Amino acid sequence: MFITVNGVRLFYEKTGSGRPLIMVHCNSMDHKIFKSAVKVLSECFTVYCPDSRDHGKSQKVKTLHYEDMAEDMYQFITELSLEKPVFYGFSDGGIIGLILAYRHPDLLSSLIVSGASLNPESTKDLPMKFFKLWSHIDRSDKMRIMMREPDITDEMLRGITVPTFVTAGEKDVIKLSHTEHIAETIPGAKLRIFPKAGHTGYIMRSTKIADYILSVTE
Repeated sequence: MFITVNGVRLFYEKTGSGRPLIMVHCNSMDHKIFKSAVKVLSECFTVYCPDSRDHGKSQKVKTLHYEDMAEDMYQFITELSLEKPVFYGFSDGGIIGLILAYRHPDLLSSLIVSGASLNPESTKDLPMKFFKLWSHIDRSDKMRIMMREPDITDEMLRGITVPTFVTAGEKDVIKLSHTEHIAETIPGAKLRIFPKAGHTGYIMRSTKIADYILSVTE
């Protein structure tokens, strides 16, 4: 299905029944990374999986900004009249979720983020070197956005009042200190580090994240 929000046409899939859950994917991928998780989650939720702007089947744009992508999700929620959805964001989706929860404190029922960054310094040196190299090959703005954004401050984190759950892999590309800082700074947030997992290991082709979402939203 398609919906036009914030001046862009977004593709999304809707699966299951129950209270609304939005799942937003990482950089350079699309909603299909959640296929295994959606099979589990759709038994309890109506799961909405949009492709972010310039990703998947959604409209292409010249320049990406996380603030714009967060506004996309705000308008997506309001246009579809979704009441107090659970928001799950992985990597870039987590950044979007943090901004969204700060900008619109009464919008969500809970926020779950995986592998989210606060700023470009959140990414470990070796992965960042790869992203910088790939940014010279990829003609889109997908890699370049990670060189300059986000800029999520402690003030923003402290302003998130919705129940928040922060996850990462033990071997994530995001520095553990930054993940811990997110959880420590958001009031009442809970932290879960998945043992032996990298950035994607417990999310793609896995039901581990689905089991976790169910455990914290019961």
